[in-house]
Amino acid sequence: MEQPEYPKAEELKSDVQEFPAIQAKMTPEPDSDLTNYQAAGKLKGKVAIVTGGDSGIGRAVAIAFAKEGASVVITYLAEEEVDAQETKRLAEQFGGTCLTLATDVRSKAKCQQVVDQTIAQFGKLNILVNNAAYQHIVEKIEDITEEQLSRTFETNIYGYFFMVQTALPHLHEGDSIINTGSIVGKMGQPKLVDYASTKGAIHAFTMSLATQLGEKKIRVNAVLPGPIYTPFLPGAGMGPDGVVEAASKTILQRPGQPEELAPAYVLLASSDGSYITGSLLDVNGGNA
Repeated sequence: MEQPEYPKAEELKSDVQEFPAIQAKMTPEPDSDLTNYQAAGKLKGKVAIVTGGDSGIGRAVAIAFAKEGASVVITYLAEEEVDAQETKRLAEQFGGTCLTLATDVRSKAKCQQVVDQTIAQFGKLNILVNNAAYQHIVEKIEDITEEQLSRTFETNIYGYFFMVQTALPHLHEGDSIINTGSIVGKMGQPKLVDYASTKGAIHAFTMSLATQLGEKKIRVNAVLPGPIYTPFLPGAGMGPDGVVEAASKTILQRPGQPEELAPAYVLLASSDGSYITGSLLDVNGGNA
């Protein structure tokens, strides 16, 4: 199969949107329908939860899991209903089931409801993908409001803790937790100090949890994206010029597409990744 042609940064024209941004309103839309992905039944019979699964990386992961034979539950904010239903349509065209749940992972009670509904629907849980996140560009640290700081940490790290705490009683040997980290959690980002801080916390959370759950043979890893063309960019206040700037810092000189992240999640969720735990897997186009 030939390498797909992905657009250059200057061809991506999406303007800034209010958070949460909607993928259906982006020009062009991110490539997250997995048309270039070749499945091999690696997750047949598995059940996965993907938080923030309505669009972008979450959508691509949900569809890849469905193509690999998994039943998928996606969470999303109520404002993202249109995107969530499109993810469901794309995932279910492969014969599986995609359960969509509008919720907010900042609440432990709501995370518990997600897990309870998953067990009620499918009777088990094998894979948890913590992916829901919030970011907003602020030039100076003194301008980060208390409200923004709380929302960033409550979504990006509290939500990960809450989902693990509620999912863990249902996970067993051979199951997998995958967290979405970020290159900015390693390198920093001057306009995303609060967001980058949460991603660094997620990396430490991943490695610590992997050590704790090793005796149970539950693997815990993180995928660290670079600049990926998703609704996250316009929703954070980044327009076309910001996309070009971010892409210029990669070796490949372009932003990644969501479908380019999905195979990494499949690897870590499947038996192909049976000897991988506590890993921070970079998928970032190269750090220039």
